[in-house]
Amino acid sequence: MNQNRDSFTSKFGVIAAAAGSAIGLGNIWRFPYVLGENGGAAFLLLYLFFILAIGMPVMLSELMIGRKAQMNIFGAFRKLSPGSIWPLVGIMGVGAAFMILSFYAVVAGWTLDYAFLAFKNEFAGKSPDEISAIFNDISGSVWKSILLMLAFMGLSAWIVRSGIKDGIEKYTKILMPMLLVIIILLNVRALTLDGASAGLKFLFTPDFSKINANVILEALGQAFFSLSLGMGVMATYGSYIKKGESLGQTAISVSLADTFIAVLAGVAIFPAVFAFGIQPNAGPGLVFVTLPGIFNQMPGGYFFAILFFILLIIAALTSSISLLEVVVAYFSEELKMKRAFATWLAAGIMSALGVLCATYDRLFTFFEKTSSNVLLPLGGLLIVIFVGWFLGLKNVRDELEADGKVARYFLPFVFVIKFLAPIAIAIVFLYSLELLRF
Repeated sequence: MNQNRDSFTSKFGVIAAAAGSAIGLGNIWRFPYVLGENGGAAFLLLYLFFILAIGMPVMLSELMIGRKAQMNIFGAFRKLSPGSIWPLVGIMGVGAAFMILSFYAVVAGWTLDYAFLAFKNEFAGKSPDEISAIFNDISGSVWKSILLMLAFMGLSAWIVRSGIKDGIEKYTKILMPMLLVIIILLNVRALTLDGASAGLKFLFTPDFSKINANVILEALGQAFFSLSLGMGVMATYGSYIKKGESLGQTAISVSLADTFIAVLAGVAIFPAVFAFGIQPNAGPGLVFVTLPGIFNQMPGGYFFAILFFILLIIAALTSSISLLEVVVAYFSEELKMKRAFATWLAAGIMSALGVLCATYDRLFTFFEKTSSNVLLPLGGLLIVIFVGWFLGLKNVRDELEADGKVARYFLPFVFVIKFLAPIAIAIVFLYSLELLRF
């Protein structure tokens, strides 16, 4: 362990930060509507299976690369495979972080405005069309989107500039328990609504006739993307984990936390959706258009609308700081910049790109599609190939057992990352590029 390098100071800090990265708008915004569009409980079972079978091993591979090298994602590949082309995977991860946070911060900025509108009770008495007009006004106003994005980026940079122990760990240890408390309160309210049982049936009673090849691939893709894999985040965070910590337990804990929050988001949303006669396949507008209308009709809806949009802000923030950290670690270690300068420079460049994303819809879509459909699956594929075929089984075992305990899962893990995960990720990759259809 590099003693001069910042690191996480506790197991809870590691899990809070890594889970915070994984738990983002993808869990609370994307997961419910994708589940709604793909048949509910049957999709959920497939998703849980893929988290266990593919997601955890890929996450463990990323964490291992980071901790073994004790460096940023680019430096890790350079150190572990000197003189090869593998460091290009690290560059791809840094590029993905730039791209993702540039458009992600625009969407995250909308959550700031929605929380403010909820606090002002702006949704009261509004029809669905009027609420839709509010969303169109926010997302369609370039200057408003830019100001909100800059506020969100500033908040993210303020946390990251303080480092791992005094910044990311300190604040995620506060934010993640807050997120859990808020989502549990929302669950309690949703479950006490008349007609909530229909939502629970949709969520937990599988109809296997809904399953087809495309639903299977959607579930696999959601499991992969939900865990923040393939963009260098977990490798970067892994580099700050001390040798005495179990990487296997960390991967399991983060995956379970991520999945638990995603399911709780479904429990918070679908009972309310069914209680008020809304279609579960409302799509991306489920959170920003449909739910404000539901809160508007719900007893105590004012209070729970505020809680829900604060929840979205927290989820977005814990993910954005992890993406920013990927670039900051690269700038500070490879380009030898002071951390504070590296943070504000990275945030400044991302903000400039964010301005362009807010201004030009085509660029927003290009960044979103390129990162989600190309860089993340390709990055994840190359990471498992590197660990499975190039890092060396002795190095893999040594890193898994650095905490002094025997890794009894070693052989199944090796099988997954050498054979199962590469095939599964390659299928998702081809599917996302629309080169594979059933």
